Amino acid sequence: MTRNANVSRKTSETDINIKMNLDGIGEYNISTGVNFFNHMLESFSKHSMVDLDIQATGDIEIDDHHTIEDIGILLGEAFDEAIGDKKGIKRMAHAIVPMDDSVATVAIDISGRSYCNMNLDFKNEKIGDMTSDVVIHFFESFASSAKVNIYGTVEGANDHHKAEAVFKAFAKSIKEAVKVEHDQIPSTKGVL
Repeated sequence: MTRNANVSRKTSETDINIKMNLDGIGEYNISTGVNFFNHMLESFSKHSMVDLDIQATGDIEIDDHHTIEDIGILLGEAFDEAIGDKKGIKRMAHAIVPMDDSVATVAIDISGRSYCNMNLDFKNEKIGDMTSDVVIHFFESFASSAKVNIYGTVEGANDHHKAEAVFKAFAKSIKEAVKVEHDQIPSTKGVL
């Protein structure tokens, strides 16, 4: 079974191409135009063991919102395509990740339904060159197009550490949830 996807999206605001291998080794080639976001996606790839190639250009001269939102949408579409019929997957997982002064918890359910509840409170408007409030929007966009439930919280003093802990916890929960453990559809309905 190969769980790969190759997707693209071009709008008047962004031009994005994503290649994903859910059963990779955490290799990445990421260029979004937003350096801190690159760092978060690289961390996600490394800790989820999902191979990612993300090439994006966007109207970051306006701000980073459209680029990060559209990458969230397209990354979710890639995930939905790569996960396929979900036969045999663990489906639900969670991770608690500390990073220095911060700790994040993320739970995921690859349910076929979209929902996102992220309780992330950043103190500053920016984390590096990324707008902090777009972090929640990234996860909302991913959840919507990936058709997954995501719940996350973070506590801490340093916004960089808080964001990185969230992306690492997201990575660890994805890594666990996509594991193939059996040959069943993990649902009483028989479909996900």
